Amino acid sequence: MAQTGKSPSGWRKLWAEWTGLHLYEKFEYGVCMVISLVITVIVMVALFDLVRNVGLLLLVNALDPLDHKLFQSIFGMIMTLFIAMEFRHSIHSVMERRGHIVQVRSVILIAMLAVARKFIIIDTSQTDAMSLMALGFITLSLGGVYWLLKYHETRASAAG
Repeated sequence: MAQTGKSPSGWRKLWAEWTGLHLYEKFEYGVCMVISLVITVIVMVALFDLVRNVGLLLLVNALDPLDHKLFQSIFGMIMTLFIAMEFRHSIHSVMERRGHIVQVRSVILIAMLAVARKFIIIDTSQTDAMSLMALGFITLSLGGVYWLLKYHETRASAAG
């Protein structure tokens, strides 16, 4: 069937891009695809576990949002899902050739999410002040690096 002014289908576009890649780029794409599939499976299992745990808590009437430990546990699982999905998104953007390698900005963002998760699940009654100060310093450092990267990208795009 002849194409009538429409853009090529997804498979044809993928095949056209694939044939234009060098051997190492094909290898890189394959690795990203496998990692993406593994992360997808992990997200699905974690989501199932989250829904199952919350469902069981609802069934036994044990879901008390004022219970600090329970709140930390549930939101820790939710943050873990967000981190995995952001990681999967950064791998997916590499696969779509929007970037040749995983962007540093994405890695910093994932690290910031991991630190935020740590703040949510941390038990402050059993954590010393130095650990909290270290987490605060890490948060400020990651935020500063993220801002610098965005600032540099903004200036580079404005200049070019």
